[in-house]
Amino acid sequence: MVSSTSLLPPANLLTNWALFRSQPGLSSRDSSWQCLCFRNQKRKPKLYLIPARHFYTSSSSETAPMRLKTLATSGVSEIQRSTQSNSVNGMKEFEMELQELFNEVKSMVKTGKERDAMELLRANYVAVKEEIDSGLQGIEQAALLDIIALGYMALGDLKPLPALLHMINKIVDKLKDSEPLLDSVLMHVGSMYSSLGMFENALLTHQRAVSILENRYGECDTLLVTPLLALAKSFGSHGKATKAIGVYERAVSILEQNRGCESEDLVVPLFALGKLLLREGKADEAEIPFTRILNIYKKAYGEKDGRVGMAMCSLANAKCTKGDADGAVDLYKKALRIIKDSNYMAIDDAILENMRIDLAELLHFVGRGSEGRELLEECLLINERYRGKNHPSMATHLVNLAASYSRSKNHVEAERLLRTCLNIMEKSVGSEDQSITFPMLNLAVTLSQLNRDEEAEEVALKVLRIREKAFGKESLPVGEALDCLVSIQARLGREDGEVLGLLKRVLMIQEREFGSTAEELIITLQKILHFLEKLEMKDDKFKFRRRLALLRERYKQSL
Repeated sequence: MVSSTSLLPPANLLTNWALFRSQPGLSSRDSSWQCLCFRNQKRKPKLYLIPARHFYTSSSSETAPMRLKTLATSGVSEIQRSTQSNSVNGMKEFEMELQELFNEVKSMVKTGKERDAMELLRANYVAVKEEIDSGLQGIEQAALLDIIALGYMALGDLKPLPALLHMINKIVDKLKDSEPLLDSVLMHVGSMYSSLGMFENALLTHQRAVSILENRYGECDTLLVTPLLALAKSFGSHGKATKAIGVYERAVSILEQNRGCESEDLVVPLFALGKLLLREGKADEAEIPFTRILNIYKKAYGEKDGRVGMAMCSLANAKCTKGDADGAVDLYKKALRIIKDSNYMAIDDAILENMRIDLAELLHFVGRGSEGRELLEECLLINERYRGKNHPSMATHLVNLAASYSRSKNHVEAERLLRTCLNIMEKSVGSEDQSITFPMLNLAVTLSQLNRDEEAEEVALKVLRIREKAFGKESLPVGEALDCLVSIQARLGREDGEVLGLLKRVLMIQEREFGSTAEELIITLQKILHFLEKLEMKDDKFKFRRRLALLRERYKQSL
């Protein structure tokens, strides 16, 4: 029979919904402790310049859009010129004009003039739409629509993109592959489809772009590398990892043939290949490209360069994923020392901070918790020094450090850190915001570990109330709060029937989230059986026991 105290979840309660980050190389079964970190990595879209026939821009002295005059050539009308887009000089002129437009959009966004940028894009859309409606549907119109779409991406407004991409596709589908600029337009369109999660469309678009370049330059030209990387990414996003790996390897091979096996140009495709192999669970194979990157940087910059340290971190991640935690720890420590000594990054850089957290997590995992705790304390002190002791970013480090102290059974210090965290978060987001429930639930567990179960129950009930309101009563965050509450109430000796009812709610939530045969259900079924035995509910017990046995058989290798 399972004792009621064993039902208490670990001090850090991680779920898929949480906005906190955990090390991807370790599964939840690998350790009862995981570091947590808010990580916000927003990437700007890669922007290309496409020559377009004509567009609107605004001058430096006027806010209203004005029509730019295109440079005419010996009496050729504008419409006639739109059919002569092979003119190299003309294309260069339009590229310069387009650069001016796009630079202006970016400048407006950078200076907070989003409304002006939006009006500028709309004015150009109206102009090109009139041309399309009048029968002009060539590469110029597609290219201008492409730039308009990229402009909206720069603004962070993705809503117009599907319609714009549809318009572009209708035009380019009718164009011959020999049309100038078509490959570039297709590349941009494919990237935007990827940003929208429309991976099948992205794949088809990138395939055509690659085909155009192959026919134009041959199959071994370095101009193919960037399109091949985009194509490989599309394959990977579309669930075709094997094909993606093959395309990445082809890009590597092209660069090796043209630039040599130690060219720094190999770093980007090698990194993408290694990352995909890790995602596919092929850590042994992933070590190869990451090791090559490390050697390339060592030869190019010497062993004490910061880029060497960064490459070591990637290799350490691969070693961690394949189970060589000690090897990963050694690499991480050496990498951090190189990065610090070379002044490659500012001491408070977010990437460097994440590396410290990754290493701290690994140190805890291999049983070197005191070393890991020193790193977490270093993160806390650096953050306090550069941002202030009451800055909201302190919450992350306080939770991490509290989790470390809980692991070492110093629950008193863990409580102090969690209460400090809660005070900071309450000042930042208020006492009813859902984000505050994460450290609050950790506090409930810590209080229970200190045998202050009534206080713990009060905190857990508050978490449950906030999460039910924020996420809904059948959400995964609510299931986590219920699971914690069950453990606390079991220790308090609350009515077994009520506790059983809460557990059945947890089971229902897990079934909805993970499916009726998911491995996550096993522990919950064990808890339900415990209370069914206490309540002597033999009929129900048989049903749940059989279900538990089937799941155990299904997942016996991982248990």
